Amino acid sequence: MQQRCTMAAKACGAILAASLCARAAAAAEPNARTFFMENCQQCHQVRGVDNTGNIGPALSDMKARFPDRKALFAIVFDETKRNPQTVMPPFGRNLILTSQEINTIIDFLYSR
Repeated sequence: MQQRCTMAAKACGAILAASLCARAAAAAEPNARTFFMENCQQCHQVRGVDNTGNIGPALSDMKARFPDRKALFAIVFDETKRNPQTVMPPFGRNLILTSQEINTIIDFLYSR
């Protein structure tokens, strides 16, 4: 009986440790708004965000403007392919943002 209790306690401890690690990782990862603020807000305006820039176009109604998510992803990943004269950094090509981070920003823009 004691051996079963010890094994159960170890299993519970492992589950608790995994849960705590997952929470810590989630807390350490910035959310979509944070990604936007760190990478886009200096140049673009978006509804609900203060102190935005005006160098690039306003990023409103993005889901309607870019219903094909891949097209918007391509712009953020490397706008120079579509517009060689752009001042927008190629966030994906230059490894500034990962694909997952770009998708997180797109999720944020689609929610506005």
